Amino acid sequence: MGREVKIIAHTLVKNEQRWIWYSLNSVLDYIDQIMVWDTGSSDRTVEIIKTIKSPKIKFTQAGTVDENSFTQVRQKMLDSTPTDFHWLMILDGDEIWPRESIKTATDFARRNLSYESIVVRTNNLVGDIYHRLPESTGMYHLAGRIGHLNLRFINLKAIPGLHAAKPHGQQGYFDAVGKLIQDRDPQKIKFLDVYYHHATHLQRSTSRQLDLATVKRAQKLKFELGGKMSRDQIPEIFFEPHPAIVPDVTSPASLSFWLKSLLLTIPKRVKRTLLAPKHGY
Repeated sequence: MGREVKIIAHTLVKNEQRWIWYSLNSVLDYIDQIMVWDTGSSDRTVEIIKTIKSPKIKFTQAGTVDENSFTQVRQKMLDSTPTDFHWLMILDGDEIWPRESIKTATDFARRNLSYESIVVRTNNLVGDIYHRLPESTGMYHLAGRIGHLNLRFINLKAIPGLHAAKPHGQQGYFDAVGKLIQDRDPQKIKFLDVYYHHATHLQRSTSRQLDLATVKRAQKLKFELGGKMSRDQIPEIFFEPHPAIVPDVTSPASLSFWLKSLLLTIPKRVKRTLLAPKHGY
């Protein structure tokens, strides 16, 4: 089984100017189509998307959303997905994949239609593209593991009644009886020990104000010490030529960022130890 098994990505964005070019290009060669729906970007996100001249990218202006209509747009994307696709990849505009990771994940998906979903690891970035939160701070429970994990591939042919539900921040994908995909048969959830870069805790638009204009983003910018990653862990796309309109994100974090992080890290980690983690964000 090979290329006849088709993979489509859903990318729902708003004000992702710093990351969207890298995100889309990091996976473009490995999947068959990307549905990119914008929900009212006021920075140059849309212009940047349109610099990528690929027939694989299907762009839509979806209009503005709030916590509840965000999930409705996710459902519209599902409803608009052509029926000849076998796998859905969730690709947010701040998620950037190393080549070996996306190749491993898509190769597995194309050859293993008996699985319902695929879970991978995430490098949750702090400060810059070179540092990540330690694994001990990750609290997601998926595929029998705990850590910085995310369910990123869903088998469209294997899950009856697949739909999106709950408001943004708790939004997930459910089956016909309302069970979360990750709560279905654990034998049909594949864990792959590969990482992608997740820039959710970094500035994502050109200013803090534009980030604050995006649903559920106000609390995401994080000042915390992180572990340094080796160069081979960092997606190659960051160091490749890009259009002038695309921000260069390869500069290291400032000294002031690390000084503030030094003061805040210990209280944050004590709090995580003493308090049970909340669900969603």
